[in-house]
Amino acid sequence: MTDTLYAEALVDTLEELLETDERVHIMGQYFLGLTPHRNLMVRLREGFPGRLYYPPIAELGYVGTAIGAAMAGLRPIVDIATASFIFQAFAQIVNEGANIHYMSGGQTKVPMIFHFNHGIRGGGAAQHSHSPQAMLWNTPGIEIMAPSTPYDVKGLLRTAAKTDNPTAWVDHVKLFDVTGEVPEEHYEIPFGQGDIKREGSDVTIVANSFMVQQSLKAAETLAKDGIDVEVVDLRTIVPLDEEIFLNSVAKTGRVVVVDECHQSCGVGSEITARIAEKVFSDLKAPIKRVVTLDVPIPFSPTMEEVVEPTPEPIVAAVLAGTK
Repeated sequence: MTDTLYAEALVDTLEELLETDERVHIMGQYFLGLTPHRNLMVRLREGFPGRLYYPPIAELGYVGTAIGAAMAGLRPIVDIATASFIFQAFAQIVNEGANIHYMSGGQTKVPMIFHFNHGIRGGGAAQHSHSPQAMLWNTPGIEIMAPSTPYDVKGLLRTAAKTDNPTAWVDHVKLFDVTGEVPEEHYEIPFGQGDIKREGSDVTIVANSFMVQQSLKAAETLAKDGIDVEVVDLRTIVPLDEEIFLNSVAKTGRVVVVDECHQSCGVGSEITARIAEKVFSDLKAPIKRVVTLDVPIPFSPTMEEVVEPTPEPIVAAVLAGTK
């Protein structure tokens, strides 16, 4: 095991995929955005000059090109960068890429990955702070992975590179500085396999992506008050490991669902509904949600803090559910 930055694990895995599969091509160069780690991408640009492409700012066009390349036998990885840019490409992603396998009677596959950095990053304002994973979940035909640690991004990305389905890679710039142990030996994480990031007996927190890290911080604070929190990481949204969080809720009897999508119709809304439908009789208290408020994300850092799911409201939600 080696202690590794999330950003390093991300680039190491992209490099590995380029080295081991000549069908893999990368379109776009902003995986690490404008963070201090963006220079990690230099070795990919220098090592694989014929396999990295820098398209113009025309998401509808270059995502469509990548879908065509996937249909023709390549395995493109497309970086859309900021999540809100995906809206420009929705016609291709949700109406073409997601449907081609079904509408061709299974004759045509679309083995591609499209990456985006979602969520509240600090000063992104209303046009650069979206979390569109719930919108994609509402579109059958797309697999969705949302890693939260260096270990997970490496294992899930290896799986995504082998699946024949279009895969949305939900990422977050605030994860890039997260460190964690990563094995030196090869491993893969199957889609549809969640993970208990922290075991506990008093209350369950269900989260994904960067909200897992926020939930772990909240759990540390609550532990000082003697509250034992179990943190369940979905890892993938499609396919969804429903059993892992239902079993946890049945064990603890209390649950807080944490999600960076907006409150209405977000990922957290669906998780909440499934808990209510399937383990309602095991609940000792009402389900609590900590999510992004239903407002455009403000540019002001002070106002941004009010609408963002942070450890403080997570702690408050747990305390409210345990009284």
